[in-house]
Amino acid sequence: MQLTGSHILSISQFDRDTIERVFTVADSMTPYAARRRVTRVLEGAILGNMFFEPSTRTRVSFGCAFNLLGGEVRETTGFESSAIAKGESLYDTARVLSGYSDVICMRHPQEGSVAEFAEASRVPVINGGDGANEHPSQALLDLYTIRSELAGRGRGVDGMRIAMIGDLKYGRTVHSLAKLLLLYQDIQLILVSPKELAMPEEIVEQLRLRGHDVKVTDELTESIQKVDIVYSTRIQEERFQSKDEADLYRGRFRLNQAIYTQYCEPNTVIMHPLPRDSRADANELDNDLNQNPNLAIFRQTDNGVLVRMALFALVLDVADQVDKYARDVRWYNASRNG
Repeated sequence: MQLTGSHILSISQFDRDTIERVFTVADSMTPYAARRRVTRVLEGAILGNMFFEPSTRTRVSFGCAFNLLGGEVRETTGFESSAIAKGESLYDTARVLSGYSDVICMRHPQEGSVAEFAEASRVPVINGGDGANEHPSQALLDLYTIRSELAGRGRGVDGMRIAMIGDLKYGRTVHSLAKLLLLYQDIQLILVSPKELAMPEEIVEQLRLRGHDVKVTDELTESIQKVDIVYSTRIQEERFQSKDEADLYRGRFRLNQAIYTQYCEPNTVIMHPLPRDSRADANELDNDLNQNPNLAIFRQTDNGVLVRMALFALVLDVADQVDKYARDVRWYNASRNG
């Protein structure tokens, strides 16, 4: 896949060579993300950050990544603050806002909406999540995290064992990650969810056709006993007709330190795309896991900045110029001095 000038709408666009290129560039972004170095390679460039659905990590992470490359960010959040609330079409919005930006990141609650927007855009568009469909940059940062965590254990992505737990029907992060794993070999996937919230059958079938060992179950403890990765997700409350319907499933698959100690292998990595639902009736990942060294959820968020910096650098064709426009930071920096 050629990334320069391209929209990034779906994981299906990627092949392994492109993924390795993204990850190599992401590795090179470490000193800038850690604020040990500053680069102005995107000075004068503008990111249009358009989020029509609530977001904290993804929105701020994309903005942070662009700022760290020297660019500027303009944001639209929520329908009520946009012309779409006045009846403007996605086509018209795309034509207008792409004239103000060099690249756009968009999140929208309707499946396929970001692709529709991209068709009318005059600049590259990155999908920040379209309903229950896909979240490609999250899948890339998840895989980058998996690769990093397993490398420290002498393992690779090929041949790994992963349990995906929670709302697998509406969880776009697991949809995109599962599709990304189609590019790898001999993976064992255990898909743990209520039957009503199971992974879409077409994704399960694709995984099996690729030769992966896929088990579908609603039993938690037996599913986490012999895996490398436990990937937990929250109940996607916003996708249900009512809160009461979502409450039927909330708190069904809780993981705490006692369960981890009893059932997981000692080095099992714990992941979650965040936000984790820490309300008492949900508590997917208990706070008593916070000191567990295998809890990788905050390393995931750090990795998200690296991967999104890499995507911007590749889409805007500056990946090989980042260091040319760099200097050391002038301010106190804890990570540099720690």
